[in-house]
Amino acid sequence: MGNTALITGASSGIGLGLAREFAKHKTDVVLVARNETKLNEIAQELASTYGVKAIVMVKNLSKAGSADELFREVKLAGIEIGYLVNNAGFGDFGMFSESDWNKQQEMISVNIITLTRLCRLFISEMIQRKQGRIMNLASIAAFQPGPLMAVYYATKAYVLLFSEAINNELKGSGITVTALCPGPTISGFEEAANLRESKLFKKKMLPDATEVARYGYHAMMKGKSVAIHGWMNRAMVFSVRFAPRKMVTAVVRKMSDKQ
Repeated sequence: MGNTALITGASSGIGLGLAREFAKHKTDVVLVARNETKLNEIAQELASTYGVKAIVMVKNLSKAGSADELFREVKLAGIEIGYLVNNAGFGDFGMFSESDWNKQQEMISVNIITLTRLCRLFISEMIQRKQGRIMNLASIAAFQPGPLMAVYYATKAYVLLFSEAINNELKGSGITVTALCPGPTISGFEEAANLRESKLFKKKMLPDATEVARYGYHAMMKGKSVAIHGWMNRAMVFSVRFAPRKMVTAVVRKMSDKQ
């Protein structure tokens, strides 16, 4: 297997945590995000701390064709990707009817279209080598509707179901696909999505991105199909299966509202 991990959204949060986790285990990394300055700082940190090769590729993954551009750059650099981590993604908080459509469209592009295209591109090479591991960042949001974050929850449901389906298709191929499903996490996501005042985050003891990344890394290496971080999150996901959908949606709305 190629000993290089490609990680999107690697400049902060869970993506940065995963980059450090791979580097700690002596795996070279390709760091992908929009912030070139931050990526270069991280690359220097990983190279000096862990002695791995850290390559920076600057991309805005909400742009059409960005996945294909990234794939071409990896090929031109002669890098063999053994681990694909589709971590890049973002959310938005508020009524869908009042939302900024451009932001919603970019969210769908990053969370769904780019993720799906990168899987399609890199899976072909992994099949030829009969080896590879993929991690797609879903969320516990994937298991229920999400009033006030309607598009975000829907994109994560797609990521979860898509990942489970292709993991099944790839059975016996030497390739595994893991959907990592964290709950609310202190990662910078909450600020970007304007969630600081939401009950999901306010005045709560939440795990940090490093903890979630460590859990996700080990789940991926074990070939786990669905990895839900935290026993409370696992209990919540289990309970949702048996509760009436209308009630689940109402509870999520109450939990998401601002205090």
